[in-house]
Amino acid sequence: MSMAKKSKPKLSTFQIIIFSFAALILAGTMLLMLPFASKSGEVTPFSDALFTATSAVCVTGLVVQDTATYWSIFGQGTILFLLQIGGLGIITIVTTFSLLSGRKISLLERSTIQDALSTPQVGGVVKLIRFVIISVGIFEVAGALAMLPSFCRHFGLKGIWMSFFHSVSAFCNAGFDIMGECTGKYSSLTFFHDDILVVTVVCLLIIIGGIGFLTWDDFAAHKFRFKKYRMQSKIVLVTSAALIAVPFIILFFTEYQNLPMKDRICSALFQTVTTRTAGMNTQDLTTMTPASTGLMIGLMLTGGSPGSTAGGMKTTTIAILLINAVCVFRRKKSVEAFGRRIEDGVVRLAATIITLYVTLAGVGAIIISIIEGLPISVCLFETASAVGTVGLSLGITPALSIVPRIILIALMFFGRVGGLTLIYAAVSTRGADMSHYPVEKITVG
Repeated sequence: MSMAKKSKPKLSTFQIIIFSFAALILAGTMLLMLPFASKSGEVTPFSDALFTATSAVCVTGLVVQDTATYWSIFGQGTILFLLQIGGLGIITIVTTFSLLSGRKISLLERSTIQDALSTPQVGGVVKLIRFVIISVGIFEVAGALAMLPSFCRHFGLKGIWMSFFHSVSAFCNAGFDIMGECTGKYSSLTFFHDDILVVTVVCLLIIIGGIGFLTWDDFAAHKFRFKKYRMQSKIVLVTSAALIAVPFIILFFTEYQNLPMKDRICSALFQTVTTRTAGMNTQDLTTMTPASTGLMIGLMLTGGSPGSTAGGMKTTTIAILLINAVCVFRRKKSVEAFGRRIEDGVVRLAATIITLYVTLAGVGAIIISIIEGLPISVCLFETASAVGTVGLSLGITPALSIVPRIILIALMFFGRVGGLTLIYAAVSTRGADMSHYPVEKITVG
């Protein structure tokens, strides 16, 4: 009597996404450990290579070695390759190669793409992938060409590579820069703090990359007919506009008073936009007031929008809870926005996500503060930057010991793949309890 073969357990779409990111990080780590990846020709320690690869794949930008002065052209190219794939998502890249080879995309692959891009349905995901790849190519090339005059004027032919690197990094909301060799280690874009062209182009690339591919798909289909957009796109656009306008006004009136008006506007605008997971800076962050630092921590945790190159809790998460609060104040029976009702389950997910991110950033900051003996506010800035995949730093990351680095690596990975993705991948839904306990009222507030 033949024994029936046991079927191999299939990976869920969430597990596929997590393993693909982990595999890419490991491959990047091995490449960055090669002797010719560093300018010195020495083998990079595993911890440094792992931290850099994780930061690149998770489009964060936190570094333990200055990208320009430590890594060779091969190393910088590897970092650029990792952050490009990390920004688009490895699932998107693999699907693109499958399409180019003429292979049909299976239902499981389509479901994985749906979860990776946060699309509402499986139908049309392959078409969306084509739109994403073409759009990314156009925006990144256009951004590089636009910044080329400024970079070449100051740095000669090397400016070609620099403009392309920073265009890709900005669009992917990655925060990596290669300015250190020309303007000093960890200087980011402070050299261009008053260059309207560079500041404007980088800000536009950050916003475009972080606003979400579904939103741009809506714009491509309906142009400026806002009423025809998906509700998600409407929420994303309104929330993103508010998260740029309000912090800009606050920073404009509380920081940079000693700067000329043009420089003041550029600095306030750039620091507002870059905190939404981009990670570049044009001013010294250590000189900012505690109130502005706290504001930036909140913006870093918020992050970009679903289905974008950005990480963080996402703009829709914050918006859903604010909409829920307004509906409660107005004594509405359901959560509503733009003439549509939002499911109660979505509100619960939003509350869960915020709890996860705030808890992880807080606990991580406390542990690092205890180990390193640093102020909790400084540590919270770094952990919020890591879990929000931002990359802004108050300068403590390069000097951290191994345990705090591991904490930041874990936070970066969590922030990029998404908290719910990790939870859904780890927790099986088989045998879920569908029963309901009796209801009992409890007073809150």
